[in-house]
Amino acid sequence: MPEEGSSTAMCPDCEDFARTVLLLGQLALYADTAGADLDFVDAVSPSLAASLPEPPGTSAEEA
Repeated sequence: MPEEGSSTAMCPDCEDFARTVLLLGQLALYADTAGADLDFVDAVSPSLAASLPEPPGTSAEEA
């Protein structure tokens, strides 16, 4: 995570969105590995997807 005041720091919504997308991608990769716990994947993936925030710049407030 970039340090505060860094010119590369993302907005809080951007960071949450990027982190959640990364976790979903990692979960998908894990699901395709040999011996993956698919019960875990089935239990976690819907909750993780539901927690995905709106993509930055798409909320009605910003329009």
